[in-house]
Amino acid sequence: MIFSDPASVAVVGASDDPAKWGHWLARGALAGRGRRAVHLVNRGGGAVLSQPTVRSLSELPEAPELVVLAVPPVHVEAVVDEALALGTRGFVGIPSTIDDRVIDRIRAAGARLLGPNCLGVYDAATSLHLAWGQFQPGSLGVVSQSGQVGLEIAGLAASAGLGVSRFVSVGNQVDVTAAEALLDLVSHEMTTVVGVYLESFGPGIVTALGELRAAGKPVVLLTIGASAAAREAALSHTGSLVSSLDVVDAACRRSGALRVATPAALVDLAAVVTHGVPRGVRVGILADSGGQGAIAADLAVAAGLTVPALSAVDGLPAGASTRNPIDLAGAGERDLENYARAVEVLVRGGDVDSVVLSGYFGSYGADTPSLEPVEVAVATRICALARETGVPVVAHSMCTDSAAVRALRSGGVPVQHTIERVVAALGDAARFGSRPAGRAASLRETSAGMYRPGYLAARELLDFVRFPEAHPVTCAEEASATTLTAPFVLKADWLTHKSEHGGVKTNLTDPAAAFEEMQARLGPGTYVLEEMDTREDAVELIIGAKRDESFGPVIVVGAGGVHAELFQDTAVELAPVTPTTAEAMLSRLKTAPLLRGWRGAQPVDLSALAQVIAALSYVITTRQDLAEIELNPVRVGPDGVLAVDALIIPSGDTLNDSGGLHVA
Repeated sequence: MIFSDPASVAVVGASDDPAKWGHWLARGALAGRGRRAVHLVNRGGGAVLSQPTVRSLSELPEAPELVVLAVPPVHVEAVVDEALALGTRGFVGIPSTIDDRVIDRIRAAGARLLGPNCLGVYDAATSLHLAWGQFQPGSLGVVSQSGQVGLEIAGLAASAGLGVSRFVSVGNQVDVTAAEALLDLVSHEMTTVVGVYLESFGPGIVTALGELRAAGKPVVLLTIGASAAAREAALSHTGSLVSSLDVVDAACRRSGALRVATPAALVDLAAVVTHGVPRGVRVGILADSGGQGAIAADLAVAAGLTVPALSAVDGLPAGASTRNPIDLAGAGERDLENYARAVEVLVRGGDVDSVVLSGYFGSYGADTPSLEPVEVAVATRICALARETGVPVVAHSMCTDSAAVRALRSGGVPVQHTIERVVAALGDAARFGSRPAGRAASLRETSAGMYRPGYLAARELLDFVRFPEAHPVTCAEEASATTLTAPFVLKADWLTHKSEHGGVKTNLTDPAAAFEEMQARLGPGTYVLEEMDTREDAVELIIGAKRDESFGPVIVVGAGGVHAELFQDTAVELAPVTPTTAEAMLSRLKTAPLLRGWRGAQPVDLSALAQVIAALSYVITTRQDLAEIELNPVRVGPDGVLAVDALIIPSGDTLNDSGGLHVA
């Protein structure tokens, strides 16, 4: 409770200057005097905001439970030492940096630090306001790595009538993490929806997001896409194929969160789902203008929604269209109650999962004051219908603010000034309803073989994968004496990117001559001669697994072969996955039609392919000694799966194609 409802706080650096942090923090702290003791510390003494101050913490009559550091970095160490000596249990670190020695002393004392480089903390339920800026109480919990982005989200939430329940700026997260701040919101009664802005992800984030979803609190995530999984200098094809946002989106699927691209989109979506998540993608559209209804319909389809035909249209006013979108055709102007009647037809008809109200509603009372009471009453009725039926209603109003707009928002119907924002948020909200939170697959026994470098060793370790018949060769005589069936493939066992270095030759009939030519170029070493897969109906894929620094093990599947990086057609999930999830990954590929049978070709063995993907995901999850695994290409046809190259990178190793894998 240190950072949500402390018994006492002290603002060190309190100031009367409105341009300084100490002024905002002192003013906010004083707003909670009815709930806790508030102490203001100013080295010069005197009064701040007409309240007495002390020159140092040692002058206080009690040890403040929470101390806000609003002083220059040079003074932080002395303040922290003084506070710890008194018994302070928590610190809010506003300065951009705090020395590591000071952080170590805080930890050693069993105290906690929020920040540094943070904007502060706010909790509407406990009258705690230790942050720069103004906050309107509401239902949106905000956890932000950037103080300014968090403050922007809070301001947008206020404008949308949503408000903020708790605000935590975690800053550099040297002690208190975003995951901890999110877990605190699970039991926070005032919070019904959570908005998160993160630039980096640490351990526990996926668990925290999943706990919030399980508690019935939708989470909307905003990020800039910074993830270690997408380094340009990737160790193999797998790394270069996986973008940071691919991994973030996989984490969202696992936890049940949804990612958006802007602070406005975060608040728009949060405003929709805070009062209920649509059960599906079917939307009913209501307007008093045919043009506005048609525009809304086009945007809805583009957002992934459907605009179904209506089976029940009794109760619509005379002259209104009975199709979806419903055009009131002037009936709304004749009688504002017709808006509520039409909404009732939609929410009770069973044909739609949500409703968009688009156009002039919200403007009648603003333009004609005598209509304001009636319009507000209709708005209140629309809100009641949404609550009674559980069918969300979202409104687009040509008026930015009016009594009716405020009535809609306060009653649980979000209102935006543009139809595109309404439909985009509703489309995202429908994805919440149509996709339950993912679950990690339970672990099972995997290969226990010891890692050794090279292609042949990878084949042995990945004993659940079928490879072509092959054997090592070290001289032309061994290649000539092979009992394998032509055509052959010859490859240098140790090379990572064989094609790029001329370390693989295919469709051979004279393996001895090919061996002599390759050895002359690449030098002595172990070479592999194997039978070539000549199935004409096989589709080439890449299956890879690696360990992301933020999210842990991930599994990747995509278009494979020498053009894998060109096509960039991949699907990513956090590992491990079940075969069912693996098949869903395959269905998301742009090249999925090739797997299902393209232009008369037979469908490939998807079940066997999914089993391989799932098994590889278990290996990367359970084998901490392995950093990365790649099967490329994997050739799959109607008669099964065959991997024709494999690469394993152990943890802590780096690649060097001139000499194989070397311990760093």
